[in-house]
Amino acid sequence: MGRLETEDKQSLHLVENEIQASIDQIFSHLERLEILSSKEPPNKRQNAKLRVDQLKYDVQHLQTALRNFQHRRYAREQQERQREELLSRTFTTNGTQKKILDIANMLGLSNTVMRLTEKRAFQDKYFMIGGMLLTCVVMFLVVQYLT
Repeated sequence: MGRLETEDKQSLHLVENEIQASIDQIFSHLERLEILSSKEPPNKRQNAKLRVDQLKYDVQHLQTALRNFQHRRYAREQQERQREELLSRTFTTNGTQKKILDIANMLGLSNTVMRLTEKRAFQDKYFMIGGMLLTCVVMFLVVQYLT
């Protein structure tokens, strides 16, 4: 298990497969030991079964540790892929605005019309805020009048 932490990415899968094969082999040996422990004399049988059960518990613990390592490795690889994907994206809002202006110019809209449109959008924001405030005042007066 210590080799998993120090191996490089290329040979990591080989080490994991070796460990899994060893764990599987140990499980098969434990099944045989369990059969042999049931053939022990009655005075030694209980002790032998306890030892086999302890070994089974230890091997299950190793199996769980291997699964946890594989899960962490998979999550780390997924995070690296997502990071690379995000880094490869280009976030260009200025480029988008330039493309919109180019398209508008191709359609025959002049810069003056574009500026008027942007100015109108700016003015519409103030009308929206004023309408929201007026609505709140009217709602407040209605609640005050009706209660």
